[in-house]
Amino acid sequence: MMGVTLDHLRRHAIARSLFKPTTLPAAIQRLGFVQADPMRAPARAQDLILFQRVKDYRAGDLERRYERLAIEEEAFVNYGFVPRAWTALLHPRTPRRAWDAATQRRAHELMAFVRERGVVHPREVNQAFAHHGRVAGYWGGELSASTRLLEDMHRHGWLRVRRRESGTRVYEAVEHPPQDGGPASNQARAEALVDHIVRLYAPLPAASLGYLVTLLRFGAPQLMAEARAVVKSAASRYGHARVDGVDWFWPADENPASRRHRPEPTVRLLAPFDPVVWDRRRFELLWGWAYRFEAYVPAPQRTMGHYALPVLWGEQMVGWANLRLERGQLRHELGFVNGRPSDMAFGPALQAALAAFERFLTPS
Repeated sequence: MMGVTLDHLRRHAIARSLFKPTTLPAAIQRLGFVQADPMRAPARAQDLILFQRVKDYRAGDLERRYERLAIEEEAFVNYGFVPRAWTALLHPRTPRRAWDAATQRRAHELMAFVRERGVVHPREVNQAFAHHGRVAGYWGGELSASTRLLEDMHRHGWLRVRRRESGTRVYEAVEHPPQDGGPASNQARAEALVDHIVRLYAPLPAASLGYLVTLLRFGAPQLMAEARAVVKSAASRYGHARVDGVDWFWPADENPASRRHRPEPTVRLLAPFDPVVWDRRRFELLWGWAYRFEAYVPAPQRTMGHYALPVLWGEQMVGWANLRLERGQLRHELGFVNGRPSDMAFGPALQAALAAFERFLTPS
């Protein structure tokens, strides 16, 4: 497409993702995928993402309403929440690493236990299968081997998350219907998955599109060859333009140069995993500075903070905020890339954003 500029792409990225707040089911359907993260500083990633897009959303609403929504906790390009209809694209999932005979035997024993109980909390499983022992945890330390096996069985498609209790997954058995494994069917499923990636994260630099498709190894490892083929034909499938030497892609039915893409003069406090800022490569291209997620960086080496939230003012990413709730009051520390914005409207807009954030963190 001729005439597309970096300014167009920036406005397009903001306007298409930060749509007018709607209902929780409608927001999930429109996003398609909501990335999850267990860290709560000041709220979990999924809540921070939905707060920007759901009217009157409060932290924890997704977990409280999960059983009543047509969604699933699933692996896609990362772990998170997807519309239930997506499971037909992701399953039956061929594991990247097959279990050995001993693990297969333990998994079948555990599956029989789940089917007998109907719904199981990991605590029950740990008590019944204490003889499985313990294994190394993801972030150091140890955890029950049966807990790890439950997670693997969920990943392999044997279990689904029925609900969460105080943040802990509670599981039940699931059977995914068989799929036509022929070349045409596999190609169609891969095309649909890559379309979902583009619709969520566009406009995308070519390198970012390629990287995101490699992450489908988590959600659909059995379709990786077909997904890579979709990337190779991206120029014929998606809208595209070369801007300042970089190839960009977006859904074919969208126009980044449309005058409708005019971000409002509001302040947004975005999650580190929000679709607007998730792609750090795109972030630097659109805003000219490097945002870093430093939760796992030693404190003395941090430049922005433990869980710094990018601060969007209109169409400019002006800095970052570290937020925490103390005795019911929101405390904030701000950092700016080029100094605090001089526009007189920024102060009131920031205060409005902080007040809304405090309501979001306060139980309803």
